[in-house]
Parts: sequence; C-alpha cells; structure tokens
Amino acid sequence: MSNILRRAANAAQNVSRSRLFSSSVAARKDLVQDLYLKEIKGYKAPPVAKDAHVGVVKSYSVPPAPKAPSLPSDIASELAAYDTSEPVSVSQPAAPQTSGSEETISGADAYLSFLEQDLPKPEAHHH
Repeated sequence: MSNILRRAANAAQNVSRSRLFSSSVAARKDLVQDLYLKEIKGYKAPPVAKDAHVGVVKSYSVPPAPKAPSLPSDIASELAAYDTSEPVSVSQPAAPQTSGSEETISGADAYLSFLEQDLPKPEAHHH
C-alpha cells in the first residue's frame, strides 16, 4: 500500500514540476511592450527648419587685429623726471598720534590694537 502512495506522490510532483515550466507562459506576449514599440516605431520627428538657429546663435565676427605698443616720443624727459622724483617711504607714520588715554585710530588698526592689549586682571573679591 505504501508503494502505491509513494508512486502517486512522485507522479503528482512530476506533473507540478512540468506545469511550472510551461512554454505557454514564455510565449505569452506583453501587451504594454507591444504598444510601446509600435508607438516608438511610428514616431516621426518634426523637421527642423533651416533658419532655426537665427536669433539663438550670434554671428561670428573676427576681432580687430591688435596694434603694436608704441614707445613714448619723449622718453628721455620721462626718465629724467623719474630720476629726480623722491621715493615714498612706507615706514613713515601716516598721521601723528595724539597722546592720551583714548586713541583716535579707527577701523582695522583699532581692532588690531584692541586684540593686542593685555587682558584685565580679575579683581579678588573678599567676603
């Protein structure tokens, strides 16, 4: 009896395995894909006009040729004026500082001098 049940179970398994890999599933066509391909194949791109670029692209014009630099006509007088001029020293102070507790420096110099000052010492509180 168990032999008959075993053969029936094997036959049922073989039938279910063969149905899982049926060729009818692979042969079934995808309707959405067919519609998509049909529309792609039937699409015609609109023709581009020959003057479509007008107004979008600027016309190219060759820039003018550069002219050669020219030397000044009175170079000797300019050199003499340069030789007689006095150089400006950067190390000189721009403005004399006034003496007193308050400084009149403003801007970046005031900020830098503030940063360079010593921190005030905390006062000891006696209770």
